[in-house]
Amino acid sequence: MPMRAWAVGPSGRAGLERVQRPVPAPGPDELLVRVHVCGVCRTDLHLALHELAPHRPGTVPGHEVVGRVEEVGANVRELAPGDRVGVAWLRSTCGQCRWCRRGAENLCPRSTYTGWDADGGYADRLTVPAAYAYALPDALEDAEVAPLLCAGIIGYRALRRAQLPPGGRLGIYGFGASAHITAQVALAMGAEVHVLTRDEPARRLALELGAASARGAADPPPVELDAAILFAPAGELVPVALAALGPAGTLAVAGIHLSDIPVLDYQRHLFRERTLTSVTANTRADGVELLALAARLGIRPRVRAYDFEDASRALADLEAGRFAGAAVITVDDAGPGPRG
Repeated sequence: MPMRAWAVGPSGRAGLERVQRPVPAPGPDELLVRVHVCGVCRTDLHLALHELAPHRPGTVPGHEVVGRVEEVGANVRELAPGDRVGVAWLRSTCGQCRWCRRGAENLCPRSTYTGWDADGGYADRLTVPAAYAYALPDALEDAEVAPLLCAGIIGYRALRRAQLPPGGRLGIYGFGASAHITAQVALAMGAEVHVLTRDEPARRLALELGAASARGAADPPPVELDAAILFAPAGELVPVALAALGPAGTLAVAGIHLSDIPVLDYQRHLFRERTLTSVTANTRADGVELLALAARLGIRPRVRAYDFEDASRALADLEAGRFAGAAVITVDDAGPGPRG
């Protein structure tokens, strides 16, 4: 019996297409996961719009997956049918290159990604290497934990890359799924957070969560920043954010896709030992740390849920900025069952 799925349309045709696919069989080191919910990520939108080229035709997007293990491969010992797991963006790495050997598997040149190289969670089921699945803490509900699996992990890595000093002032540019989770983590760790975003509902959410200020994306913050993270895929905000930094401040650019950056002025934007850095994917260790931190600190994403049939509308609403916080697609909340 085939399963339901949404796939990226062919080149030249933006959007998702409803398809039926055979239920995949797990390999010897893999899990077959029955999907309960899948988070809606801006990367899914970039894929659907062909701003980010799919690595193969007809890819099923989705990489913030929460579900139950339905089958395990012959070599899997650490997880069993019925276990609740999360499936994130990073799907595999080689484990042998110099990046993997030094703990930087996010830079592995042979890495693969859920919903880009292999079918993701906009479907009833998916497979994942067992070593790249996360056992999930019971403290977090399915819809709450799903956005943590990419938006949360990338935001957490971006926060670390931004080198925010203890009790420092953090500027956050753009305030979508990743940013509103990162703000909660930073606030819980004692930071003073200032949000810069064009979206008025997002500014209201930022203040509700405890931000010290919330202004327009191109506005100067009320204080000099110690660090900043750019979540909006808007290259024109790079010089704006750099100019808002104090001496030795760092701007971390968190997106996988960014529009062109205007010419920078050395004296205004980089002098006084300011740093501009990027964030590339994540390591599994980032995910383990973030999930434990979220459970301990009580991090709770603000989530809007969509039915499976409304996956295209979820992406359209994301593109139009019709919701603040994160969104998830409810695929199947009935728990594990027999393979179709």
